[in-house]
Amino acid sequence: MPHFRVLLGACLIGAAALAGAQDYPAKPVRFIVPYPPGGGTDVIARIVQPKLTEYLGQPVVIENRGGAGGALGTEAVARSAADGYTFLFTLSSHTINPLLYKLNYNVETDFAAVSLLVSVPQLITVNPQVPVHSMADLVAAAKARPGIYAFGSVGNGTPSHIAGELLKLKAGIDLIHIPYKGGAPAVTDTISGQVPYAIVTAPAALSFVKAGRLRGLAVTTLKRSAAAPDIPTVAEALKMPDFEVDSWYAVFAPAHTSAAIVGRMQKELARAVHSPETKQKLLEQGADSVGSTPEALDKIVKSELRRWAEVIRDAKIKLE
Repeated sequence: MPHFRVLLGACLIGAAALAGAQDYPAKPVRFIVPYPPGGGTDVIARIVQPKLTEYLGQPVVIENRGGAGGALGTEAVARSAADGYTFLFTLSSHTINPLLYKLNYNVETDFAAVSLLVSVPQLITVNPQVPVHSMADLVAAAKARPGIYAFGSVGNGTPSHIAGELLKLKAGIDLIHIPYKGGAPAVTDTISGQVPYAIVTAPAALSFVKAGRLRGLAVTTLKRSAAAPDIPTVAEALKMPDFEVDSWYAVFAPAHTSAAIVGRMQKELARAVHSPETKQKLLEQGADSVGSTPEALDKIVKSELRRWAEVIRDAKIKLE
């Protein structure tokens, strides 16, 4: 009889959890974007928002909570109740920041992975007046004149900075890093000839490449971007099969959020990014829809924390 009661109790708890998941969500869901309005993370979140609202049957509220390079909003999610009504909508700096800054949260233990939604490559660009037409040309020019050429990035410690440092390490070249406060000023200075190269997200540069004001040399993801299928990857252009820097956007929940709620949210997020209307809008931003499982995102986080720690160590990156 005692065993029966234990079994009955377990069944009742399981049934209650299932019923709770089926009733979820019962009120609006909040997505905290840890960056200001108008930035890339905010734009991607607001593209996904309408379809996600439709599929969940409850309003999805985007709350911008910028500051400290994304740390303030991220910490707010880490400290939120794990009830399925607060999520973090962030980008791949999530796995770089812990290696460069002292944070009040732990990326691995304070969050539950939900889904990597979209993949956005960094795009390596050059001023059209510079006689460099391929990645091989770039490497040859840098080796001929080490420490002379510079590349602009979106800022210190960003994926575009990491991409440049990874290129330097793997190609054995010496480029000067010029950090900017965002992709727009880096692109502007490359077009004007203040710097020969810029490494920025594809959305920041693709329109200028198509207009002939920049030359696109390569993307940093393992696959070519659907938004620019004629531009090769660094991996294929330089025969570096493991070269990859993916500026992904993803959703995380506070740690200990139930698997049922995480599963429901992942399902609807994947549906949203693959709906034809949303997929096209994302593509216009240079973003390829993914909608991964929680397990796949968790694996990426752990892998990148190791990879970027090695790059930061080998490139001797230290931020003041």
